[in-house]
Amino acid sequence: MVTWSRFISSDSVQFNEANLQKNWLRLHRCDAEPLPVNSDVLHAWVLFHNGDFQQAADKGLKAGNDGVTVANKATSVYARFLEKREKIKLALFLEVAARAEAQQALMPHNPNAFFWQAYALSQYGQAISVAKGMTQGVGNKVKAALNRTIELCPAHADAHLALASFHAEVIDKVGALIAGMTYGAKKETGLALFKQALQLNPDSPVSLIDYANGLLMLEGEKKIKEASRLYQQAVASQPQDALERLGVALARVELQN
Repeated sequence: MVTWSRFISSDSVQFNEANLQKNWLRLHRCDAEPLPVNSDVLHAWVLFHNGDFQQAADKGLKAGNDGVTVANKATSVYARFLEKREKIKLALFLEVAARAEAQQALMPHNPNAFFWQAYALSQYGQAISVAKGMTQGVGNKVKAALNRTIELCPAHADAHLALASFHAEVIDKVGALIAGMTYGAKKETGLALFKQALQLNPDSPVSLIDYANGLLMLEGEKKIKEASRLYQQAVASQPQDALERLGVALARVELQN
């Protein structure tokens, strides 16, 4: 079994079952995940929000199908932000995509079953290069799963964010004409989705970072100042859990580049 790198933070804030329930709506404004009734799944979410990503994934998987979503989120966050070994990162994203697709068959009305498939495939596609991912059919799967997520849950902020990033990535890599003709990707749609994502979840440093990155892909150098402002806003935010602390750290790196 591969041991994941530890998340290390000087922030002393730690969640338990009680204070996580009190802060649930704020922490899950991003994904509209309902508060779990299964105590093992709730504990897995405590581990996730505290940054114990491998333990959260393990606990979620042991809890059965109700715990697949927390396992997929813990694995995806870890792979995106902390895993430096490219081969392992790719394997983790494919694991998430496969688990999420299996979850869809059992829970066809669960928006996060579709979202985590899309997210993992999108990150996988970016890691191997967007163009290569497109030739493997990744783009169409991502778009379809994100559209289904939003259809099932219009308030899913991260689905709007990921779909906006999809439009931006495709346009950036293959050009507006081919992107529009082949994948239906449009600059105006991407910008509108970014704005909608921020309206749904305005306090997320990760949303601010992805919006800034998307602006640069869609609008180019004329939006450098706006992107810098968004990175600065992310850095100045008050992170509530491990994921948001990782977002703040990434924003600091982006400002230095």
